[in-house]
Amino acid sequence: MSKNFDRIAEFVEAPNPPQSARDMAALLLVDTLGVAAGARDLTPAIIAREFAAENFATLDPMKSAPMLFDGRHVSIPGVAFAAATQIDNLDGHDGYNPTKGHIGCAVVPALLAFASQRPNLTSSQALDILVMSYEVGARAAIALHRTVSDYHTSGAWNALAVAAIGCRLLECSRAAFREAIGIAEYHGPRSQMMREIAHPTMLHDGSGMGALTGAMAAQLAAKGFQGAPAVTVEGDDVSDIWEDLGDRWTIELNYIKPYPVCRWAHAPLDALAELMREQKLTKADVAKVEVCTFAESAALFPGVPQTTSQAQYSLPFALAAMIAKGQVGPKEISGEGLLDQSVIELIPRISVFEHVRHSDRFPAQRSADVCITTTNGDQIHSGDTEARGGPEAPLPEEEVLAKLKLFAGPALGDEKTTALWQMRHDLLKPGHMFSSLTALVGSASRTKAIL
Repeated sequence: MSKNFDRIAEFVEAPNPPQSARDMAALLLVDTLGVAAGARDLTPAIIAREFAAENFATLDPMKSAPMLFDGRHVSIPGVAFAAATQIDNLDGHDGYNPTKGHIGCAVVPALLAFASQRPNLTSSQALDILVMSYEVGARAAIALHRTVSDYHTSGAWNALAVAAIGCRLLECSRAAFREAIGIAEYHGPRSQMMREIAHPTMLHDGSGMGALTGAMAAQLAAKGFQGAPAVTVEGDDVSDIWEDLGDRWTIELNYIKPYPVCRWAHAPLDALAELMREQKLTKADVAKVEVCTFAESAALFPGVPQTTSQAQYSLPFALAAMIAKGQVGPKEISGEGLLDQSVIELIPRISVFEHVRHSDRFPAQRSADVCITTTNGDQIHSGDTEARGGPEAPLPEEEVLAKLKLFAGPALGDEKTTALWQMRHDLLKPGHMFSSLTALVGSASRTKAIL
């Protein structure tokens, strides 16, 4: 075993994060579950849960867990797959800029799935494991992006973070953990992100398959299955990426999204919304909108979306919804929101261009600038704007709560949504048991398919 692996294994066994990292983990956990609840009735989420129920059932109650906001029990990999797919299909979950993707989408479902078999797990222990998985996932992502030319989806690397959770809660040996991350890396979905951007579908960011692969990898390794060493962990050319593990807590640098659309659209949305508020503009005042942004943002779906997948990857549609509705929430990018003519008629007025100064800042920053031409001929410029929600401009706690109510409220109702928010605080109390959260999110809610 390499020295690099030994350092990582020691961290996985005993991460010992600071309180600030635990605080952030509790907030990200509840925010991610709010997105899961908001996605509960979307068609891809229903399909994923039905598929899991049909194909990932197990007769062993010690190997099963309830699907999130569903109640049916399936295998632990099945729960992880269904929930990660569900969250992935409502693009409001957290991320970390240098990864160019998302960690929580896969590790939160995995933690809940594996923890369901650990009734004596305290919330403090669970939060430490969650922090650990974010740190492993962040570095696995950066290592993969450095060592391959393709831009792979999050599932390609968050599988390793899921495997780390599984091994920790299955109490695997250090040798088995090495096999698990090797299996997870080898089988992790090397899906091409820009292919999904060009043709948005239910595949999204690959996290459903990443969660499935990582959970299976941990279970296989626990039984003695062997895998090749993970090159993104043990390779000499990535050893520097792992050197600050346990010293620098990247989880505190994750962003929380205010809107359920690709974060590449957030800087233009923030710039537009601020101009509209400052100038007291309404839809009737807007004749034209010109956006300068980074290349990946400019490549987002340009047409009129026919599905919620397309809407979540459409910058013009999101901007049009902001102009017409004053917000971009789940209702605006799904169901009847896709047919809203007050939004659709604005799309031809919006032009998007790539600008090198914004592209040069990516992925460390997501920036853009917007110019609104009013119906009386005035031009109003935003100046360069960076997307809110990250450490540079964190969302106030009251805005995170408002987001939870907007996303989860329609699916869960006020009482259960309030209980979920209370978990943000209860999880940090000494002696609190994590099973209270698994019970809350493992019960059934109504199902009504939304395209």
